[in-house]
Amino acid sequence: MLKVLLVDDESWNRDIVRTFGLWDELGMEIAGEAEDGSEALRLAGELSPQIVITDMRMPGADGVKLMNQLHECYPEIKVIVVSGYDDFKYAQNAIRYGAVDYLLKPIDPGELNDVLRKCRKELEENSHAREPYALDIEVSFSLSSYKQLMRVHFNELNPEGVNAVLEGIEKELVQGGSGRPGMLRQAASEMLLLLKELMRSNALEEDVLKAEIPREVLMSGSSTAAYLKQLYGTSLEQLIGQRKFKNKLNLDEVRQYINAHFAEAVTLEGLARAFFVSKEYLSKVFKLEYGCNVTDYILQLRMEKAKEWLAEESIPIKTVAALAGYEDVGYFYRVFKKHYGVAPGEMRKQAAGLKMSNPKG
Repeated sequence: MLKVLLVDDESWNRDIVRTFGLWDELGMEIAGEAEDGSEALRLAGELSPQIVITDMRMPGADGVKLMNQLHECYPEIKVIVVSGYDDFKYAQNAIRYGAVDYLLKPIDPGELNDVLRKCRKELEENSHAREPYALDIEVSFSLSSYKQLMRVHFNELNPEGVNAVLEGIEKELVQGGSGRPGMLRQAASEMLLLLKELMRSNALEEDVLKAEIPREVLMSGSSTAAYLKQLYGTSLEQLIGQRKFKNKLNLDEVRQYINAHFAEAVTLEGLARAFFVSKEYLSKVFKLEYGCNVTDYILQLRMEKAKEWLAEESIPIKTVAALAGYEDVGYFYRVFKKHYGVAPGEMRKQAAGLKMSNPKG
């Protein structure tokens, strides 16, 4: 079993990684946990982990210091960085010390396990004998908004939207990728990881993604973009054919789809496109079946999950908003207060008061 060390000063973050990881399936185990870099370095010496998953911002010895020391003392250890949007500049130097990959908060289960598989593969190939591949955090940051749009357009079976996203990426690669094969490889790898996630969530065969990225694909930004367009186009055609084959609308499938994607930009128009019906028909039959319209159903899901997450005091309200699908925290506050009659912070205080008055409950 490969040993994994989790490093984060917030226990709920460690809980998320511990819960989402397919440890048995990947042949891994969590050998230890640390709350700061100093403790992590001590445990690294005692436990000899092959993989370290570390947050960047921690009191005392933070992720940057930890990575510097791991790079000097244990260069064979594979490091996975966990970072929030606000930490990109802060994490940039640490990434250059050879991190295998990074995970953006809130952590996506599919991305976590894909990165763990990547670590296992590199360890099995004894890749530490080669020069480590250092990720460029700015590349990941520039791709993040494209990824969010791609999830929506792909799941809603929108070829025009998917193509528009890839054309936007192509412009970025053509402008910045000249003479930078590392940037092209990173962009291709990250977009292929996303495609694998999208294919799995839609029960599509992943054979098209099993081959290594051909060397000629990384010759230019245009060739990299063309490669991505081909793979995304083929996969989307497969999904469209799969959905069209079902000639009858299954409302339970629609509901399950919403439950899985409620934190994304799900719309009635997008759902109608994805299930090959008119939005008027979908709206009518959905309300007849569930007693509310699609928009209200999504809102109710988001608010219920937000209330549940607020009960955990260690999760910042900004993170709760992001998990529930709201990038604008101010807008989240307004929607939450309108729905429950109290602001998120007040709801959290009420939940804390109930815990104190009923500690055994």
